[in-house]
Amino acid sequence: MNMTNTGTKTADVRLRLEPELKDEAVKILSNSGLELSIAIRLFLKQVVAHGGLPFEVRQPSAATIRAMREARSIAKPRFGSAKELFHDLEKDSQGKKRNASQKKRIDKRVSKGLEGAATRRS
Repeated sequence: MNMTNTGTKTADVRLRLEPELKDEAVKILSNSGLELSIAIRLFLKQVVAHGGLPFEVRQPSAATIRAMREARSIAKPRFGSAKELFHDLEKDSQGKKRNASQKKRIDKRVSKGLEGAATRRS
C-alpha cells in the first residue's frame, strides 16, 4: 500500500499579477480571515472538485457589448421633484403624439407620390 502524507506541501505556484489586484484581494480576504495562499488553495480544490472552473466564464457577444455601451452613454435625467418628473413625461408624450401625426402625413405624401409616378410611367 502506498502511503502519502497529504499534510506535506511540496509544490510551489508562482504568478505575476498587478500589485493593486493583489493588495485589494489580500484586503478582502483578510476581512474573511483568509490568507491569499489559503484562498488560492481553496480555489484549486474547487477546480478539482468541479472538474473545471467552479463558475461560468462567458464572453459577452458583440451585440451585448454594444448594448452595454449604449446604456452607459444614455444621459439620465435628474429631477428636483415628482412634479418636474411628471411635467417632463407629459411634455415627452405630447411630442411623440405630434411626431406620430407628422409621420402619417409624410407617409401619405410619399404613397401619393409613388402612385403618381406609377401613373406617369403608364
